[in-house]
Amino acid sequence: MPTPPMTDCRAPGAALRCLEEWYATPLGRELAAKEGACLERMLCDTFGYYLLQVGLVDALDGVLAGCRIRNRILLPDGPASGRAGQGGRVQVIVDPGRLPIASDSIDAVVLPHVLEFADDARQVLREAERVLIPEGRVIILGFNNLSLWGLRRQLARGQRQRRVPWCGSFLTPFRVADWLSLLGFDVEIEERMMYRPPWRRTLFPDSTLFDAIGERLWPTFAGVFAIRAVKRVSTLTPLKPSWRQRRALLSGRRPVRPTVRLVRRPGGAAAPRTTERGPAR
Repeated sequence: MPTPPMTDCRAPGAALRCLEEWYATPLGRELAAKEGACLERMLCDTFGYYLLQVGLVDALDGVLAGCRIRNRILLPDGPASGRAGQGGRVQVIVDPGRLPIASDSIDAVVLPHVLEFADDARQVLREAERVLIPEGRVIILGFNNLSLWGLRRQLARGQRQRRVPWCGSFLTPFRVADWLSLLGFDVEIEERMMYRPPWRRTLFPDSTLFDAIGERLWPTFAGVFAIRAVKRVSTLTPLKPSWRQRRALLSGRRPVRPTVRLVRRPGGAAAPRTTERGPAR
């Protein structure tokens, strides 16, 4: 099977469309298989009415179509328009930083490699937080900058630097988790995958050995990370009103003025004695 061309992804909205083509390469197919198994594990106990998928559509279509949430909304990245997808479905292409979705209406949001190709990754997360219902979940897939994949991106020069996925701004799972925490999310599950070097020719074509060694010795340096976080909403605890009549702070009466008198005791010493008088006139 010929390798599809990887065109320049710097044009507006072109990055994720080129990434769909990259998933047809041998390395992309291997990554798609691992990410598909990861998404199945993260979605197996996720329920609701609506699932929003932003970005990649065709590469992960088979996995997300089998989740428990039957109503899927597909929003590929790109200029705002409509196009027909596979099976006659209609896809609306939008900016992931400005989602045309009502607030507090989505049960789960899937962001596969959207943050590293977005103009403002934090704005994308803010939009995901806005559209999610309380206790809704967001699932993020991203390329890890602290890995051989991140090193491959740093070494890219010229035309290679313009190709996907190396033209994206790779992030670290620690930074993404910190952004989620600031937005009120709690990270539930975090997985790592793809420990093999991202070059076509390696000493070990089978990545099983790399995965076994990487998971045990250097899990931080995996090429791809996956995070599932839940949206927490702080609620106010209602207090039961007290119907007992409280003492008035201002009674309306004039204050009582104390009076000090000296009382002589046998022996000559005078002791102070305090008495109360009526209201001052």
